[in-house]
Amino acid sequence: MADELFEKFSSQYGVFKKIDAFGYLKHLADNPETERKRGKVVLVTADTPLKASRGEGKTTTTIALIDALRKRGIDAAAVLRQPSMGITSAGSKGGASGGGKASLNNPEFIDWGLCGEMASIEAAQNLLVSFAEKAVDDGLLDEILVPRVSEVPSRALRSIAVDYGKSNIAERMVLTPTCELMQIVVLSRSMDEIADRVGAMTAGTKDGKPVLFGSFIDMWRITNILATAVQPAYTETVEGSPVYIHAGPFANVSIGIPGLAAVEMACARHDIVIVEAGYGADAGAQKWLDVASREYGAQWPSAAIVVTRASTWRDDPALSWRYPFHVARLEEVGIPAFPLINLWDGEDDQIDSLRSFAAEAGFRRPIIGNLFRDGGEVLVSQIDEFVEAVAGNENEVRAQASNKGLSVVDTVRKIAKTAYGVPAERVIFKDGFEQSLAQAAELVSAVGGNIDDLAVVAVKSPATMTDNDSLPEEERTVTLKKVEVRTGAGLVHVNLTTSLTTPMPKIV
Repeated sequence: MADELFEKFSSQYGVFKKIDAFGYLKHLADNPETERKRGKVVLVTADTPLKASRGEGKTTTTIALIDALRKRGIDAAAVLRQPSMGITSAGSKGGASGGGKASLNNPEFIDWGLCGEMASIEAAQNLLVSFAEKAVDDGLLDEILVPRVSEVPSRALRSIAVDYGKSNIAERMVLTPTCELMQIVVLSRSMDEIADRVGAMTAGTKDGKPVLFGSFIDMWRITNILATAVQPAYTETVEGSPVYIHAGPFANVSIGIPGLAAVEMACARHDIVIVEAGYGADAGAQKWLDVASREYGAQWPSAAIVVTRASTWRDDPALSWRYPFHVARLEEVGIPAFPLINLWDGEDDQIDSLRSFAAEAGFRRPIIGNLFRDGGEVLVSQIDEFVEAVAGNENEVRAQASNKGLSVVDTVRKIAKTAYGVPAERVIFKDGFEQSLAQAAELVSAVGGNIDDLAVVAVKSPATMTDNDSLPEEERTVTLKKVEVRTGAGLVHVNLTTSLTTPMPKIV
């Protein structure tokens, strides 16, 4: 019955299948007697990378892990984010579909964005801006606040002005994964919710007062474009393990998690669902816990895998505090955290010293392997403790209290303490921050909301946790720089460190 239901909500999309996750979940809700599973979520996160353009191997690990679990007879699946073509295809990082024996089928289609989400979301948000430009012509707006988006790098797109004759209307261009519409797709559980959220997006202002898109456009024009973008793509690893791919990269300047509907659907079909969150534990994992779980009801993880390269973990003494901090932080909130060391060629002789180092640090027994070379097979005999921890962790409302009700500043101070190790007294306001916060609060109030009810998204460099991670612990600070609200997504962005949301200034 379960496979028949899955096929009912599946359709062919090139070499992939697209799954109507909204329809699938509605069917389960309307028919509670339907056979389903209640899978447990395992979060794959990582050490903070030494460089923004360098991955630690989360996707490769995720693929190897589900292959290993299935070799042990456990029904496991993965939910991955649709990678950004601007990063993967421009050569700034490797592909985002694993590698070697821990790879997906048809990786080139995934890395080049041919699962469909990115192109559709890009088109839909750009159409919203076109509607906003027409609204300027019609006298409904005199300032446009929603940016256009692009999936490919271009310096020329970083500063734009549109000539309207009497005045030039400045516009912004951001990368597709960072845009508000991407966040709406990630967080929504139905097409009606998407329509409501798009309608609540702030298009711009008229005479200083915010104007929402819902006041002057028909939502079907946008939701029709998103018809396939809201549907997770289904594929498999080269070993035949099931993988769902949907939305949400860029955990440093956005929320960096896959679509919540995709994760919920996977949990209805499998016993263990491995969810990959972007960048390090201070980025994607922080946002899974604080945004997805605490604010949007996503499942609290039953365990976590914290990935690192041997070189990231040990080779820079000034930064070696970060990995133990990440592991301890997850353990402190009731999530068993298992170190996984992603070996590169020539590092096999380090295994004994890595195990000793881990024991001295008080970690759980680390999982170690060259996953590119050996795939999931190298993990099969190493994951006994991990499997036991997942099975034994029932996670009864471990999500703890929502951050809603706290002020924006108090929420950021809480994030700084728990996710970056910086106490409240060393959270600093840059000149202009308080003015930016006041303007953002005024905008939200003008559309009938309260800024403190929005979920906070920390916008930061992916390669740093504080203003200077190399300083001694007692000297580290976090500086708050500016605030931006996203009324449709229900999020407030607080910039902490310099990080680009615009199309890349160079191809690496």
